[in-house]
Amino acid sequence: MATITKEPIGQLHEKISVKIDKADYFPSFEKSLKEYSKKASIQGFRPGKVPAGLIKKMYGPSLFTDEVLKSVDKELINHLQAEKAEIFAQPLPMEMDVPAFDLNNPGEYTFNFEIGLKPEFELADLAKADITGYNIDITDEMINEEVERLQNRYGNMTDKEAVDGANNVLNVTFEEVDASGNPVEGGVKKDNSLLLSYFAESIQKELNGKKAGDSITVVLGSAFEDKELEFIASDLGLSKDNEADRNKTFKLDITKVSELEKRALDEEFFNQLFPEGDVKTEEEFLAKVKDQIYAYWASQSRNQVQDQIFHKLVENTTIEFPEAFLRKWLVTQNAQEQEGQPAKTEEQIDQEMPGFLSQLKWTLISEKIMKDQKIDVKQDELRAFAQAQLFSYMGGMMPNDTEQPWVNDYIDRMMKDRKYVEDAYNRIQSQKVFEWAETQIKPAAKQISAEDFSKMVNEHQHAHH
Repeated sequence: MATITKEPIGQLHEKISVKIDKADYFPSFEKSLKEYSKKASIQGFRPGKVPAGLIKKMYGPSLFTDEVLKSVDKELINHLQAEKAEIFAQPLPMEMDVPAFDLNNPGEYTFNFEIGLKPEFELADLAKADITGYNIDITDEMINEEVERLQNRYGNMTDKEAVDGANNVLNVTFEEVDASGNPVEGGVKKDNSLLLSYFAESIQKELNGKKAGDSITVVLGSAFEDKELEFIASDLGLSKDNEADRNKTFKLDITKVSELEKRALDEEFFNQLFPEGDVKTEEEFLAKVKDQIYAYWASQSRNQVQDQIFHKLVENTTIEFPEAFLRKWLVTQNAQEQEGQPAKTEEQIDQEMPGFLSQLKWTLISEKIMKDQKIDVKQDELRAFAQAQLFSYMGGMMPNDTEQPWVNDYIDRMMKDRKYVEDAYNRIQSQKVFEWAETQIKPAAKQISAEDFSKMVNEHQHAHH
């Protein structure tokens, strides 16, 4: 009968020894040998008629070793389940002298494993957390800019011979060049479509009169107004806050010049944007746009509150880890995942440990909240998530009949995709964790402009990356 003993070898770090004797594995070995002899195909013998001695000689050693190892795994798993042990990852075999398995002289074998135990801990008290809830000012300027953006987006385009006005749209190709105007090898090259008004005033004057086929050379940081520079730089895979990116030089090849005719603020336009038919007047349209802007910034503010919750929980919840075990586990994983590639060095593993432990800490916190608050994710919630995601791909337009066969076919297909279901489960779980956490906090309200809020969020993201 198997004997299992354990002893501590570090913080939340234990050694488990599994000793098995002949009675634990030999009956299974003999059964396996008989089953193998029935299906073995060896030249010169009919199936099932191969002499037992030959089968034992040819396949006995490997079958014997398999049954010994299977027996050890079974005893170890049964022990951990009986103990209800909360462990990280899987037990790691400890370095040991490999025993000489002798099927003709079966005896006792001892295998040693190490495990890392999950710690018990108390959550930081969110009721005492210093958290700010930001109320973003919705200004007339923001509403007017959004209305203009919608008018431009749904406006009509007509071709023009040459650039002659602020409402001109230029199709251009950005190509990164050096000081001599030569293309930079491996540099940025990207097509874009821009209103003339996006450019700085000096560049607008230079572009005036230009036609398709003409080109100009600009320095990115001085070619656009600051507000437009952010999204243009982002589209090029650059950052307006990076000095080197701002100083990059680009050749702009004009491929087409058009005139944008803004959509009129009439009922036809209102119905196109809001097919529910509840917007009839310009006043109702402006109110609807304002509601959408408010909803957007409210969601951004909520995201920021959740970010504060995350940091308060991670930074103020004390959790001890079996770091020696986890480091060995990382090394083992690294060795398994680096086939054909150089394995990470000890120094690289050391550098990764703090980030790994921080991520692991949040995982334990989330698990504890889910367990303590009896939060779970149901099948119908996964299906609803898939349906909502499908409609978001369609521009947010939800069909009148959501029970249409093609909708259910899509959801059924997604529910068979294990990776998709795991991702959906984790996202819903995270959402529920934060929803519970939001009920525990008492945020202090603070009024702030959209510009200052965005600046604050960007600075925070830079500080944590």
